Amino acid sequence: MLYLSKSNFMKTFFSGLFLSLLLFQSCAQDQTNRETTPEQNKPRPKVNKSFTLNDYLSENKELNAQVESVFKQLNENQIIAQLIMPAVGKYGQTRETIDQHIKDGVIGGVLMLNGTKDEFTGFIKSFEAKNKEFGNLPFLYSADAEPSLVNRKINGSTLVKKASEISTYDQVVEVAKTISDDLNAIGINYNFAPVVDVAGNATVGYRGFGSKPEQLIPWSNAFIQETQKQGIIATAKHFPGHGLVSGDTHKSLQMIDGELKEIKNYPELIKNGVLSIMVAHIAVQNNAKYNTNGLPSTCSEKIVTDLLRKELGFKGLIVTDAMNMGGVVSVPQSATKAIQAGCDIVLMPLDAKKTHAELLAMYKKDESFRAKVKAAAMNVIRMKICLGLLK
Repeated sequence: MLYLSKSNFMKTFFSGLFLSLLLFQSCAQDQTNRETTPEQNKPRPKVNKSFTLNDYLSENKELNAQVESVFKQLNENQIIAQLIMPAVGKYGQTRETIDQHIKDGVIGGVLMLNGTKDEFTGFIKSFEAKNKEFGNLPFLYSADAEPSLVNRKINGSTLVKKASEISTYDQVVEVAKTISDDLNAIGINYNFAPVVDVAGNATVGYRGFGSKPEQLIPWSNAFIQETQKQGIIATAKHFPGHGLVSGDTHKSLQMIDGELKEIKNYPELIKNGVLSIMVAHIAVQNNAKYNTNGLPSTCSEKIVTDLLRKELGFKGLIVTDAMNMGGVVSVPQSATKAIQAGCDIVLMPLDAKKTHAELLAMYKKDESFRAKVKAAAMNVIRMKICLGLLK
């Protein structure tokens, strides 16, 4: 047995205690480093020059450089977050759920879905305060503020004529300005309107100007131009055309059989600078060039990238229709397929956090998917800069 004198025992005891404390402190520091990433302590990116929505589609080297600079300051979680937009309101998520998504840094925007004007105004002020607190980029805030729906979707908004009640071009402009004034007052910067489908389908037909074929495109263009003049993104929907299918994509996948007859509604709107297009959960069959092989258009590279991006030359934001709808909800890894197809924003996924994890996992392991994500995220960042959100 080893014998220690009292003095030696005390020296040994305190030496051991000191080493234990050092080890504990080191472990505690290591744990802190794992829990607090360096990005949490960094201020969120800003730009030094002002841009407008008119700059978005332009060949602007300075804007390109600013977008690249902001993108490079984001980590992988923040990049993926730009692509995800859940909803809040009566038919969306709770405020508490969105607050948690902001804290987790997994979303880049929010759809205001059925609520009051005052309620949505309060939500946006609160969400942006939390974004600043957690170092997130400001959000895109959207609404289905179509003339036929806005007064039901946003209770307390200024009463306007429904699309089917509008009788002159000037009334279109007046309605677009009235809606935009309300959206600006609330803090909504992204309007999912107008509907540019023809009037045949019962679900969407009454919501646009398609009951007057000769006025569908001129009036849609007028609505778009006035909306974007007021600093709000306008959205032509539902690509590649929802007016000539018989069913409801809210309930199930619908089918275009043969020719894409409503494609003719989009070239002039694209030429005149519409900033966003929404893709529908509609499959295409019996069409050699655009057959989607049973998938909705939202998940088809032939429709989103080959047709909309390359053939029609659209350079704005491409957003999916709501991903909780019957036309897409049964598609495995639908969010991944939508981004792979060329969409920029996944709207209303069933679970935003799981969607973020799904996209992040593919982002980490697939180089071609990383390129798709980067392009989508940079499109969203560019729009946020042009809205003046990063000044």
